[in-house]
Amino acid sequence: MRFLPWLFLMIPLQAQAWTFTPGLICRLSHETETAEIELTFDPRVPLYSVTVSRGAALPQADVFSMRFVGPQGRMISTNRHSFGDGGTAVTAQDSGFGNVLDGLQFNQVAEAILGDTVLRFPLNGAADPVAAFRKCEVAAGV
Repeated sequence: MRFLPWLFLMIPLQAQAWTFTPGLICRLSHETETAEIELTFDPRVPLYSVTVSRGAALPQADVFSMRFVGPQGRMISTNRHSFGDGGTAVTAQDSGFGNVLDGLQFNQVAEAILGDTVLRFPLNGAADPVAAFRKCEVAAGV
């Protein structure tokens, strides 16, 4: 019975896992101690988005970049991003997200970069939820 409390410490918390949520708009999300990342896909449009947020204001940088560190490392950037939630969130949207999804699925770390601010997201456990997110499609009859 003494080891039972230790067992709960070894089980990863849901908030720390990469989570795929199917629906009319599919979601892929992950939370660390310092930041959150959420991707959405609306297959009716089609439109992808990625939102990175934290509890404090983000630098209002002209360029938002994502760097993927690992065997298929790459860096992508945009100047077509917007800030929300009082400046604590940044969102980028596009009709295609192949580079972002490849970066998340096949690497070890994702970094969201605004100016000198770098928010790191470990990608362990991301591959299967990303694969499920890629299969998001409009449900029959919708």
